[in-house]
Amino acid sequence: MQTQRSLGLVTTTSIVLGNMVGSGVFLLPASLAIYGAYSLWGWGFSTVGALLLAWVFSSLSHRLPKAGGPYAYPSEAFGGFTGFQMAWVYWLSILGTNAAIAVAFASYLAHFFPVLAATPILGAFAALAAVWVLTAVNIWGVRAAGNLQFITVILKLSPLLALAVFGIFHFDPRILASGHTSASPAAAINASAALTMWAFLGLECATIPAEHVRDPEKTIPRATMLGTLIAAVFYIVCTTVVMGIIPSATLAHSNAPFADAAQLLWGNWAGYLIAAAAIISCFGALNGWILMEGQLPQAIAKHGLFPGLFARESRRGTPTIGLVLSSILVSVLILMNYSHGLVAMFTLIILVTTFWVLVTYLFCAAAEIVLSRPDQRTRNKRIRDTVLAGATFVFAIWAIKGTGEKSVTWGFLALLLGVPLYIWQTRQKTAAKSA
Repeated sequence: MQTQRSLGLVTTTSIVLGNMVGSGVFLLPASLAIYGAYSLWGWGFSTVGALLLAWVFSSLSHRLPKAGGPYAYPSEAFGGFTGFQMAWVYWLSILGTNAAIAVAFASYLAHFFPVLAATPILGAFAALAAVWVLTAVNIWGVRAAGNLQFITVILKLSPLLALAVFGIFHFDPRILASGHTSASPAAAINASAALTMWAFLGLECATIPAEHVRDPEKTIPRATMLGTLIAAVFYIVCTTVVMGIIPSATLAHSNAPFADAAQLLWGNWAGYLIAAAAIISCFGALNGWILMEGQLPQAIAKHGLFPGLFARESRRGTPTIGLVLSSILVSVLILMNYSHGLVAMFTLIILVTTFWVLVTYLFCAAAEIVLSRPDQRTRNKRIRDTVLAGATFVFAIWAIKGTGEKSVTWGFLALLLGVPLYIWQTRQKTAAKSA
């Protein structure tokens, strides 16, 4: 079946931007509250790292405009086993991302229905409902998912930009500096960078559905850089304003930080408006990431490293089986963690997920160094590529450290769990060839 290339620059950029500007910006002020002004340094480091990563993915996508993105590049550079490991861990990160975004959706929905925060299992059911409604949208078709992404990006950015602009006049640096962490400045900045890096996860999303993108050699790099730049400015301004309005002790326990800030500025109606924007934002981000949870395993299966059922398409050209199986695993993650409460559940999931994604980013940076061969570039450009990719590699290691010992331990164990699947799939391929 010939895949229809239905995603242009605007829609592809909206996928990148929509996948980043989702749950991260809406709940991160609560997670960052204890770090106070150190979080600004964290944002600075993560922004530089995100732009380096955007450059790496732009360069790689221009050189190898193939579907799969974070899996395809290490596979090309280092072989099938490394490619499979990156595919496995990145797929896990998508599942974790979807669980976290669904939890953030329920958290802001609790602004309208407080029982969702008071009764964790009801909050979990609200998150599950969002997952399965959007799974159905993505089963309907890639173009439908892309159009929904564009609409939700417009709807969610407008009220938040208004809050950022008007909130600047009520910003108090003393409130921002009221964090109460016991960590050293270096540790606080490192931890803040790991948390804020979560908000940039998704900058590589344009590389995954490459088979559906028009003129991918030009469109994907442009969408990646443009989406990352817009998100960086948006994040830093919006979260800093909120952290300069609400005291850290209060902010740390807020289920809806942006809505609470708007309520302080303008009253109850504004709180409800921002909460509604956050719900739309999380819904849109979840839509984009559910698109990824089907597209990635489909690309891997087409390369023979995941079971063939993930590559099967419906009459509408969507990987229905992969979408359903992925959403079942997302549902399991939500139900496993619902007892922690919404904010604590969100923070726990994003740290492990960030570790998984940073591992793939690290290997993609290494792939950029390997694939930039002498016969493809002038000497000066090759030196530039090596320096920038090397800096990205170092940043990824530093950010991994900031996710914490528990995240690294559980994340690494989950990575190892993919080895038996690789062995089984390899044996199946060998048996099929010899039959």
